[in-house]
Amino acid sequence: MKPFRISSPRLAQPPPVLIMKNVSYLLPGVFYALFGCSSSGAPASEQPTTKPASAAVAAAAPAAKGKVLVVLSSRQEIPLQAGKTYRTGYYLNELMTPVEAIIRAGYEPVFANPKGNAVAADEHSLSADYFGKDTSRYRRILQLRASLTQLRQPRKLADVVQSGLDGYRGVFFPGGHAPMGDLLTDPAVGQVLRYFHAQQKPTVLICHAPIALLAANPGAVAFTTALAAGQPAQKLASGWPYQGYRMTVFSTAEEKVAEGKQLGGKVLFYPDAALRAAGGRVQTAKEWSSNVVQDRELITGQNPFSDDRLSQLFVEALNASPAPAHL
Repeated sequence: MKPFRISSPRLAQPPPVLIMKNVSYLLPGVFYALFGCSSSGAPASEQPTTKPASAAVAAAAPAAKGKVLVVLSSRQEIPLQAGKTYRTGYYLNELMTPVEAIIRAGYEPVFANPKGNAVAADEHSLSADYFGKDTSRYRRILQLRASLTQLRQPRKLADVVQSGLDGYRGVFFPGGHAPMGDLLTDPAVGQVLRYFHAQQKPTVLICHAPIALLAANPGAVAFTTALAAGQPAQKLASGWPYQGYRMTVFSTAEEKVAEGKQLGGKVLFYPDAALRAAGGRVQTAKEWSSNVVQDRELITGQNPFSDDRLSQLFVEALNASPAPAHL
């Protein structure tokens, strides 16, 4: 098998990295750092060995600028074709890089998912490779995550909707393959998205998470069922509020690499094709390069390496949005 090349601005120099079929000799984390966007905790060697730093605890305290809703998947595995499954979770950098940015900017993250169940990181994402090989930054992120007690026990999303969304400045969906298993058809996710769309409040999704936008379609279940069956689905998305929006998501080219090297099977359908079928103007860039697309209230990032730029635009959008009347 001929080797193939993938380069990323987030990997150590000199890029590109040469990957071959048998890569067990590579440094731990490098292989998966190339192919993931998707439950287990960190290995003992990657857990913080000391009490979380005081700065991290202080940063996680309730903030004066208001709350940001962070919607995670409840799934720990997703279905693949031919009856296969893939064990997954959130991707560490895709969750924590934006969360750290909004906390530093003075906002309080509120974590929720469809079942209100505990969630964990995809083990493939537990690597400093996603943080520019900066081990000190990686450790800081692990400490900050450990200080976020509410992350370990998210609220049930339907309860958040029931209690009202007016107090939230924006909404954020982290990536990982997990949203492919539940968020794209979840009724509460649809309610959240339609609310933030109507209010033109910042709506931010990265990597696989933009697939959750399909939940805003009243016919989401029929639409995704048709996609998985390889049937025409466009007419089933006539009520989707994001038709005509520019957006991005994990590309078919990237997903095919992940299928062959990480998932062990094929996804039911490709995220970019699904969003195009629904009426989105999907703009993908070269594989593994940072790509963030902003259109009105919607900010989307293509892959794990889009996290820094997405975080920057997210904070700018939050700062530009009107504050709730009680603040």
